[in-house]
Amino acid sequence: MGEKGVMVVGVDDSEHSFYALEWTLEHFFGGNCSSSSSSSSSSAFKLLIVHAKPTATSAIGLAGPGGADVLPYVEVDLRKISSRVAEKAKTICSAKSVNDVVVEVVEGDARNVLCDAVEKHHASLLVVGSHGYGVLKRTVLGSVSDYCAHHAHCSVMIVKRPKVKA
Repeated sequence: MGEKGVMVVGVDDSEHSFYALEWTLEHFFGGNCSSSSSSSSSSAFKLLIVHAKPTATSAIGLAGPGGADVLPYVEVDLRKISSRVAEKAKTICSAKSVNDVVVEVVEGDARNVLCDAVEKHHASLLVVGSHGYGVLKRTVLGSVSDYCAHHAHCSVMIVKRPKVKA
């Protein structure tokens, strides 16, 4: 079959992204079985999980006087969140018996970080979760999945969490 393609899965600290990771593991890496044949070695892909850590300045936006004083504290919090996201991703992979995985935390805007990871690793597939924002919220906040679908140089799969009917 030759060398495996690279699959990049983008994660943030949302349940939507962790759902996308779990869905991907179950459907592409046999992570829904408990047998030893469910290891990632049977997959057609190498798995790379990427988390974009925002910069402290982008996290607080345009701060007024004294804004520079809080930057070190914001940076510490962002590092803690990134570490927690990376550990949770590793834990989810281990629980699905997928151990051949690389997790990268890269500082920057998620849109650029994910598209850059695709280029750097010559990925053939990028997987992102969908927050399910409406048109207005997506327009105001920007959509990472929408940006990647238009700018990543590979196929992009957007995993939507099923809506729970009340």
